[in-house]
Amino acid sequence: MAEPLLQVRDLVKHFPLTQGIIFKKVIGHVQAVDGVSFDLNRGETLGLVGESGCGKSTLAKLLMRLEEPTSGQAFFKGEDIFAMDAKRLRQLRRDIQIVLQDPYSSLNPRMTVGDIVGEPFEIHKDVAPKGSRRQKVQELLEVVGLDPDHLSRYPHQFSGGQRQRIGIARGLALRPEIIVCDEPVSALDVSVQAQVVNLLESLQDEFGLAYLFIAHDLSVVRHISDRVAVMYLGRIVEEGDQAEVYERSCHPYTQALLSAVPSPDPSLRDAGERIVLQGDVPSPANPPSGCRFRTRCWKAQEICATDDPELKPRAAAHPDACHFSEERQIVATA
Repeated sequence: MAEPLLQVRDLVKHFPLTQGIIFKKVIGHVQAVDGVSFDLNRGETLGLVGESGCGKSTLAKLLMRLEEPTSGQAFFKGEDIFAMDAKRLRQLRRDIQIVLQDPYSSLNPRMTVGDIVGEPFEIHKDVAPKGSRRQKVQELLEVVGLDPDHLSRYPHQFSGGQRQRIGIARGLALRPEIIVCDEPVSALDVSVQAQVVNLLESLQDEFGLAYLFIAHDLSVVRHISDRVAVMYLGRIVEEGDQAEVYERSCHPYTQALLSAVPSPDPSLRDAGERIVLQGDVPSPANPPSGCRFRTRCWKAQEICATDDPELKPRAAAHPDACHFSEERQIVATA
């Protein structure tokens, strides 16, 4: 098999908690990302799902070098991203781009659409000659389904879905190989979400893109993803092909998430057993010992408090991190 385009190994990001105003003392750490590993292959979509606060967006920032890791490695085409100097990092950002969550705040309201989409050409001047940049921007707008003659308009003159298309056009400008999609449809209406997801799929086919698609909406992730990784409190607890995870989930947390997804078929809405988790998500500044999910898990036993389960194949062919995992058929699917 070909080498993965992106390899992430034991990635950790802990944010220090400080006390005091002048003489700040570190009194603890927020364990936002704590030992995450995965691969992303050429032309595929890896969906990363989990509750708010589990570390998904922090992981995206780490891969973009917007945050520096506490430890761990990430390799793009075999080269360590975190060992790159400023010059090499500038080149890397042609190959890895990001589409942000909120189209209302990710676009500069004082810049025209033409300036926003064309800004990557100003930073990487060798990508497009100055005389051809206007045409390039128009082509990008047309590719994402916008009127290429609207270059002089401002973001407030567009709807939320159109603004996200502008963000996607900006991400495509340098012809990247990977686009990190950080909850790109969560701020949009459901009907508009479907349009943007379909656009991302068509762009992937046209340009051979690989996506790391971060979301908390399991229905959207199932529609677009080839593989799925489920994240809880800074760690991946289950990973596998889309069909494996959705139809034969093994980790209790994944099973609870899927049981809460409403079925579009009325005849199946009462067929599945709803799993209601007790308690709140623990603080990432003070996670439970052993298995981090044990404080909300109905299967928890003594070993769960002392031994941290590894992410490896157990009940099914795909890996999960539970001492007592068992395959569960999902009736009310996403």
